[in-house]
Order: sequence, then structure tokens, then C-alpha cells
Amino acid sequence: MKNILCIVAFFAVSNAFSQEAYSKTMKLMGSRFDISVVANSKEKGEAFISIAQEEITRIEKLISSWDENSQTALINNQAGIKPVQVDAELFQLIERALKISKLTSGAFDISYASMDKIWKFDGSMTTMPSEEIIKQSVDKVGYQNILLDHKEQTVFLKRKGMKIGFGAIGKGYAADKAKVLLQSKGVHSGIINASGDLNAWGKQPNNKDWMVAIVNPLNKDKVFSWLPVHNQSVVTSGNYEKYVTLNGELYSHIIDPRTGYPSKGILSVSIFTKSAELADALATSVFVMGVEVGLDFINQLKDVECIIVDGDNTIITSNHIELKQNKHD
Repeated sequence: MKNILCIVAFFAVSNAFSQEAYSKTMKLMGSRFDISVVANSKEKGEAFISIAQEEITRIEKLISSWDENSQTALINNQAGIKPVQVDAELFQLIERALKISKLTSGAFDISYASMDKIWKFDGSMTTMPSEEIIKQSVDKVGYQNILLDHKEQTVFLKRKGMKIGFGAIGKGYAADKAKVLLQSKGVHSGIINASGDLNAWGKQPNNKDWMVAIVNPLNKDKVFSWLPVHNQSVVTSGNYEKYVTLNGELYSHIIDPRTGYPSKGILSVSIFTKSAELADALATSVFVMGVEVGLDFINQLKDVECIIVDGDNTIITSNHIELKQNKHD
């Protein structure tokens, strides 16, 4: 779950400068999107926001598994039957997703959509599912069974009943694409915040960096730290609003696609890197890997940093993050 309350973008509008920040909140891809751009006039600002909105809507139509006319739905419908030819954009997105699956040894897997929904996080669940049921729930999950044909540009899911879904990277990808499009239109500064999948570029109208807050998962009114964000993406995943407690143990709604068991020991993960799509995938991966393995994994990656809040509400950071406890200017 990507939670907007765990990461807060801050900007100041100053009339001392010729440009101002214009913002709009809307529902896209089933989630809250906050789009902010710096422009010379309200008219231009609103026009740029509309361009971003149209781009995000276009991406949703491409990757939505709920839209029966989408290429993603067609791939799922033809699972175990035949390969499906897709646009280069979708083919490349799936290709990148498979690379992350290999990198994370399956902790990230877009075929998680094949998983049986045996865990309920609405308060109705009172007993743990049996080992056999849990094992069966992930029977059709496995990125190794997603076959790509580069020459024909086709995607084939080997097993009948397999499905792919982009819930763990779709909003990050949309934020990246909207940013690139706005930059191509001359927008030198802005923020796309897709329910906590944030991509920021440029500076505020007062020439200061955009700031993001890392919020205490157990107390949304308390900020752990403010961090400057310059031409960077930040994605936060949290389990503190969707979980189940069984036998005195808290289980997250983020489930390990390899085992079928919910992840444990982490309240939130914030990933800092250039691409919101990559940050999106890595945030989910670290949750599944756990604190020790996840932190070691991130520390081996170039230009990627993370902040983990563990089950005891303790902050753990990767090697090159310096937290500033004082508030922003």
C-alpha cells in the first residue's frame, strides 16, 4: 500500500518571484494524485496539469487489468493459451519488471495478481489459514513463467489462470511518464505525487528545494524528518492501516509472492532514487525481504537510498542518508 499520509510534499508560493506553484488534486488510477507545477500564470499552470492528467489516464488504459479492453487484460485472458502482441511501451515495462524480479529473487513479482485472496485485512479474519491453503494460494505465481518474445514483441503467461498486475509499479511509472512529458513541454519544476509515489524536479518558486516529510507511521501528526528532494523520486510503502493480528502477531497486507505469507517486522519503507517506477518496486521488495536483508540489498545498489521504520517504530537508514530532525524553513 502506498500511503499519501506517510510522505508529505511541502512547497511555498512566493509573489516575490515571477513564477508560482499551481496544484490540483484528482482521482486517477483509483488513487489520489496531487499534481503541482511551477508556471508563469494560472492559465499555463492549469494547462500543464491537464496534460499530466491526460498522460496518466492514457497509461491507466494501457496497464489496467480491470479494463477488459486493455492489453494487460488480453495477456491475462490468453494465459496458457497463446502469446499476445503488445505495444513497445507495455513490453518494455514488463521487461523491466522481470529484471527487478530477478534482482530481488522474486520478492517483487508482477504475477502476484495470480495469488488467491486468502488473507483479509478488513477485521473479519480471526484464524490463520492452513499451510496447505497458503501454499496453494501462490501456485500460479512465478515471474519465470512470463515469457517475452523480443522479435514478435509478445507476452505469454505459460500457465492457465496466471495473471499479471501493475499495482506495485503502475502509479510510479505514471508519475515518471507525466514528469517527462511536462519537462518536454517546458515545465522546469513540479511534483507528481501519486498517493505517496512522488517524483519531483526543479525547485520551488522561491528557489529552495522541494521538501518531503517522513511521517511517524504510528502518529501521522509527528514528522520524523524533513528531507530536500532535488530531481528525485520518493516512494513510501506502509502497512500500518491494512494488517491483521493473529496469535498476537501483526501481519502486513504486503504478501511475499514466493511463500504466500504476509510480511512482518516493518511498518514503513521509503525509497529514494531517480525513477518512481523503480522506487515503487523496491519499496515493496524491501517490505517482503525484511529489515536486515532489505537494507543490505539497498546498500548494494547505486544511487538508491532508503529509510525503514521497523515494528518497534525505530528508524533505520541506508548508508548515505542523513536525517535532519529539525523542521524545514
